[in-house]
Amino acid sequence: MRKNSIKNTRINGMVQREISEIIQNGIKDPRIHPMTSVVSAEVTPDLKYCKVYVSVLGSEEQGQETLKGLKSAEGYIRSQLARTINLRNTPEITFILDQSIQYGVKMTRLIDEVTKDLKDEEPEETEESEEFED
Repeated sequence: MRKNSIKNTRINGMVQREISEIIQNGIKDPRIHPMTSVVSAEVTPDLKYCKVYVSVLGSEEQGQETLKGLKSAEGYIRSQLARTINLRNTPEITFILDQSIQYGVKMTRLIDEVTKDLKDEEPEETEESEEFED
């Protein structure tokens, strides 16, 4: 099975959906931040390993605590995944903190600041209507 095959893409989507559901409704660990979302899941073609990219809306410290909570609940998440998705192998899950959303928000803020400064520096042009006489 190729890495980008249709079957692998479908499995990635199913795993992402189910892990997100398990994190939101099944885990009661207080370390896991309530605003945690599963950005993507990448299952290897042999279905033995899975990288799950998780984004936490909060501080860096809350993100690290959430990652620790998810790593401790890894066995539970894997067993729940085995119950809901019928795969030949239930993959070993590795959680990775994805900070691309926070990076995007930071870059948007920086761009807004620069464009605001540029707008403030531009002299205001007055529109004068000139009439041409032939």
